[in-house]
Amino acid sequence: MTDDQSPGDRRTRQVLVVALAGLSGATDAISLLALGGVFTSVMTGNLVLLGTALPTLDGAQALSSGTALLAFCAGVALGTVLAGTPQPGDGVWPPRVTAALAVEAALFAGYAIGWWATGPDRGAMAALLLLGTTAVALGVQTSTVQRFGVPGLSTTFLTGTLAGVVVRLCTRQPLRDVLPSVQVVVGLVVGAAAGAAAVTALPDAAPAVQLAVIALVLVVALLRFHRGRAAAPPEVHR
Repeated sequence: MTDDQSPGDRRTRQVLVVALAGLSGATDAISLLALGGVFTSVMTGNLVLLGTALPTLDGAQALSSGTALLAFCAGVALGTVLAGTPQPGDGVWPPRVTAALAVEAALFAGYAIGWWATGPDRGAMAALLLLGTTAVALGVQTSTVQRFGVPGLSTTFLTGTLAGVVVRLCTRQPLRDVLPSVQVVVGLVVGAAAGAAAVTALPDAAPAVQLAVIALVLVVALLRFHRGRAAAPPEVHR
């Protein structure tokens, strides 16, 4: 087992994955409460909202849910290009994961600037642009996490994760096999609570919560998974 496949590194990755799930929850809560009443990562919900908007001719809801859907798909495509797919010899945290998450952070930074510039009385078009930006960001995150090559791992759509927890519990699988999925689900809920609290009690702080989480993930990833590699001397080939 190499250093970048150590149990400690896998535990660190799990913590960062839970943090990313929290970011997803916070972003969904903020978009639901302040950016058009739709989700930025729960595309099943947006598909339902789009469907319900059609017979009622609710143009605003259809536009919001359709924008989130298209932006999320664009983000998934971008994240796939940036992070790539699982490769033989991948470590616990491949460098391209960090690069893709840096792009996600840049998208959140642009969104935060837009949020603060437009203020609480922002118009429908500004809200739509902010919604689209965060949906692209979470689309990037969704496909980037797939680079880890861990079956069933997600930080955004967690219906399958929750179902897997129930199945494992009903089949009496060891708790250690269930705990990582439970942690991700809890992370999403805690993030949603934090996002909802921020956007209702102190709206100006809402983007700061999101930026703090993605920045923390990047800093820890750089220090834990890349610093040693960058400092190591090149191998001498004989």
